[in-house]
Amino acid sequence: MNRRPTIIDVAHTAGVSKSTVSLVLQNSGLVKEETRVQVKQAMLDIGYVYNRNAANMRSSNAGLIGLVINDLRNPFFTEFATSVQMALSDRGYATVLANTDEDPAVQAQVVTAMIEHGVSALVISPAYGDEEATFGPLIRAGIPAMQVLRKVDARTGDFPFAAPDYPTGSRLAAGHLLATGARRIAFIGGVAGRAVARERMSGYLAALADARIEPVIIPGRASREFGRETARILAQNHPDVDAAICFNDLVALGVLSGFAELGRPVGPSFRLVGFDDIEECAQAYPALSSVRCNIAGFGKSIAATILSWLEDGRAPAPETLTDVDLVIRASSA
Repeated sequence: MNRRPTIIDVAHTAGVSKSTVSLVLQNSGLVKEETRVQVKQAMLDIGYVYNRNAANMRSSNAGLIGLVINDLRNPFFTEFATSVQMALSDRGYATVLANTDEDPAVQAQVVTAMIEHGVSALVISPAYGDEEATFGPLIRAGIPAMQVLRKVDARTGDFPFAAPDYPTGSRLAAGHLLATGARRIAFIGGVAGRAVARERMSGYLAALADARIEPVIIPGRASREFGRETARILAQNHPDVDAAICFNDLVALGVLSGFAELGRPVGPSFRLVGFDDIEECAQAYPALSSVRCNIAGFGKSIAATILSWLEDGRAPAPETLTDVDLVIRASSA
C-alpha cells in the first residue's frame, strides 16, 4: 500500500464495517472481544496509525442509530419505529428519528444530516423517488444501512431489504374469502406501479387466478379517506363485488365507515379484510379481519440485525421476508 492506511482499509481487511472499527478505536463496550481482536490484528497487518484527535471528534456520536420513516402518521409505521427505538435503547444505543412524509427531498435532506452528525448505522423505510439523492451519500459514507418494509433501491447487497411476507399475506386473505363463499373479490388501495403495492397484491392475484376469477383492482392512496370514497364507488359501479382485501388497515377502516354511511352491513353481505393488523382493527365495529405482520416483533428483529452488522460485521442477507398470518374477525367471518 503506497498511501497511509485509513479506517476503511482496516474495515475491509478485518471484514467488518467502518463503524465497528470506530467503536474499537473508542474502546466501546458494544463490540464483542473476538471482533475487537480481529480489528486490532488488521490494524497491525496493514500498519494503520490511530489518529487520536479524529477519534475524539467522532466519539460524541458513537452508538447513534438513524431511523428514517416514510409516514409516521400511519400507526403501522409508528409501531415499527417505536419497537426499533426501544430495542436499540435496551442495547445502549440512542436513536435519531425522522419522518419524511413520503417526500424524497426531505428524505435526502435528513439522511445527509444524519450522516454528517455521525450516525453509526441507519434503518430506512424509504419514500419513492430520486433514490440516488438518498442512497448515494449512504454508499459514500460506508455505514451499515438497511431498507425495510419497502424496497426502493435495487442494490440489496449494499442496502439489505427486510419486510413481512406481503405476497403470502394477500394469498391467505384471498383464500379465506373464497372459502367463505365470496365470488367477486376486489383489491382496494395502493398507488399503481409501486413495488409495495404489487407485492401486497400478488398473492391475491395468484389465488384468484387459481380460482379462475377475474380480479377487480381499485388503486389509490393508502388512507381512510380513499377507503371511504371507494365504498361509494363499489356500491355504484361494482354491485357484484361481495368482498375486498385492502392495501392496508387505514383503507379498510375507511371502507368500513363508508359502508356504515351507506347502511350496508360489513360481515353478513360484504366481507372485508385489512392488511397490517394495527391495534384499531380489534376495536373497530365490526372488528376488522387483517393480515397480521407482527410489526412489533419485526422491529425488534431489525434492531438486532443492524446491531449484529454494526458490532460483529455480519451483514444481513440481501432480502429477508418474515412470517405473516391472518387474524379473522367479524368483518369476514
